[in-house]
Amino acid sequence: MFLRRHFLTGPSLRRGAARRAASLLLACLALLGAVPALADNPPISLKIVGGLGGVTQYTRYEMPFWTEQVPQLTRGQVRAEIAPFDRSGIRGPEMLPLMRLGVVPFGTVPLSVSASEEPEINAVDLAVLNPDIATLRQTVAQLRPRLEALLKERFNVVLLAIYAYPAQVVFCRQPFSGLGDLGGRRIRVSSVGQSELFEALGATPVVIPFADIPSALRGGIVECAVTGSFSGNTLGLPGIANYVSRQAITWGVSVFGANAAAWAALPPEVRSQLQGGLSELQQQIWQAAEQETEEGFACNAGRPDCVRGTRGQMVVLDDEPRDRQRRAQLLRDVILPSWVRRCGGDCVETWNTIMAPSRGILARPE
Repeated sequence: MFLRRHFLTGPSLRRGAARRAASLLLACLALLGAVPALADNPPISLKIVGGLGGVTQYTRYEMPFWTEQVPQLTRGQVRAEIAPFDRSGIRGPEMLPLMRLGVVPFGTVPLSVSASEEPEINAVDLAVLNPDIATLRQTVAQLRPRLEALLKERFNVVLLAIYAYPAQVVFCRQPFSGLGDLGGRRIRVSSVGQSELFEALGATPVVIPFADIPSALRGGIVECAVTGSFSGNTLGLPGIANYVSRQAITWGVSVFGANAAAWAALPPEVRSQLQGGLSELQQQIWQAAEQETEEGFACNAGRPDCVRGTRGQMVVLDDEPRDRQRRAQLLRDVILPSWVRRCGGDCVETWNTIMAPSRGILARPE
């Protein structure tokens, strides 16, 4: 009896009571916000559709941002998985409708391949509209508010960032000095806008996958190809083509956005952290697009400032005054009318209100 009494009333009981009292106190303090809760909430899991796999934008920027930086930015509150757009099983025109439904809650949308669903969204990257990155930056700054409103109103998508790939330029096997020399040639293209441009120049556009460009040039299927200045270098085009133009045909602009309901469901602190990170990511991608464009020209020409690519011996053609005049004529007489036919009156109003004052070219209703 003595032993039992001692066991019930001795140090063990006092220690157990102390632990229970401490636990109760901590629980009360946690409810009051005085100390962190003992058990953290499980992290938020996000699934992202990124840009095109295998290119710098995705491998060096998008993928590391979501898989490595986001958990750090959110202090472990968010974990993300990302898959490239071209390996996600989603066709280009399906992307925005799937985001509207919330099937794809977060995604990178290449505007040129989604323009068949909504032609107005590709106003920022019409063919020959932005021959250099300074002009592209100006165009995006002017049209971004309209793009934000368009995505929200028609697709319930919140625009969070705008990305640009390096300049898409013309490589040719035979000499040319500008756009006016391309008539009669078969030219590899990757979008409707590029096709319309070269048809207007009297050339024959041919849609060929990126990886097949070298064999198509070697085999004479095409005489010229439109692709990135640096990505063309990585494909080995300096050993096949001999001339490349500096003037950008297009840039491959894409937007990163979120289904509005999915975005609103995130805690305000997380939204702020992600928006800050995405703003920085956008800046990094634009800087990389500019640097990679110039590095492509340096490597294709075999200049000493070529660092990452293969040094070729290509002739790099500067942007001449006659090409600037030709682009203005093509934009007025071909590119804008074709775009308006696909897009309708809304596009006429968008262009004439936002872009015409700085470009000096009016869009006319069909």
